[in-house]
Amino acid sequence: MATARSGKSASKAEETTGLRVLKKYPNRRLYDTRSSSYITLADVKAMVLEAQEFEVRDAKTGEDLTRSILLQIILEEETGGVPMFSTAALSQIIRFYGHAMQGVMGAYLEKNMQSFTELQSQFAEQSKGLPFSPEAWTQFMTAQNPVMQNLMGGYLEQSKTLFEQMQEQMKQAGALFPGMAGMSGFPGKKP
Repeated sequence: MATARSGKSASKAEETTGLRVLKKYPNRRLYDTRSSSYITLADVKAMVLEAQEFEVRDAKTGEDLTRSILLQIILEEETGGVPMFSTAALSQIIRFYGHAMQGVMGAYLEKNMQSFTELQSQFAEQSKGLPFSPEAWTQFMTAQNPVMQNLMGGYLEQSKTLFEQMQEQMKQAGALFPGMAGMSGFPGKKP
């Protein structure tokens, strides 16, 4: 739960933890307490891309607004350029809100993102020192096709195993708590 902080305590938190504190004002402007200047969502996106630690706080109440700002960045990315999520994928995500599986799905997506990030790091490590051009990239991908298939196959297998473990845990929960709301399809739940 977020607690209210004064400007002084936010500065102290920044000094002791190295965490960059951004304040969001009612006029929707973001103020970077480290640089003592107003910044944009594009600046916050750059901070994310650089893996900088930060938090966004409501300037008046001290409420943590970091997730809200990150969701705004995702919305901007999805509405401009090439979206990452299909309409079907977004609909599926929305359907999990309020469902008994909401927490499990969040953990599942987070683990998959971590696994994919590890896969991406492995791929970047293998491609070090190569000049980046469309032709070089195409040649590299052609040569790496069996390696990439192996890495993606391992990633997909890990994802499948994680989901199967999650299903087994839900079956066990359904057996322990028969009739539990949202547990349809598992033992103990009557249609």
